[in-house]
Amino acid sequence: MAKHGNAIIKGIEIDEVIRLLNKAYADEWLAYYQYYIEAKVIKGIMKDAAIAELDQHAADELRHADMVAQRILQLGGTPLLSPQEWFTHTNCGYEAPQDFDVVAILEDAIKGEQCAIDTYSALADLTKDKDIVTYDIVSQILADEVEHEEDLQALHDDITEFVDHIKSTMK
Repeated sequence: MAKHGNAIIKGIEIDEVIRLLNKAYADEWLAYYQYYIEAKVIKGIMKDAAIAELDQHAADELRHADMVAQRILQLGGTPLLSPQEWFTHTNCGYEAPQDFDVVAILEDAIKGEQCAIDTYSALADLTKDKDIVTYDIVSQILADEVEHEEDLQALHDDITEFVDHIKSTMK
């Protein structure tokens, strides 16, 4: 633990920051797996574009987990050590894909990104002007999550508009 580095944290309990970061850590691992498995089982029109997006987002979620784990360690905490703990600490949860259609998969992924945006926005609000290092990390991750939502929503909209257009020309 960096004692001098932690001394700059004011107005917030370090144990509470660690607790909340561990919840975000659980979310990142579950999001990583969700994107990983969805990229494997997805079916339907434009699935290759969706697979590329899901694979990129999976890599980003794994990078986020590393960033969060490093900060937990800097604060003197321990990242969750068992995957079973992810399910009891998660903010966003994990729902195994039931419908492998590209639109359904993208809708699930968008929902996950929206939860991540809420989680990191709350962490940013909590740490702003109190823990600048954690604030910087969660702000970087928040920016990625906002970009992820936009990418997924744009792909979703492109696919649904294309399908709707095809349907309208078949009447």
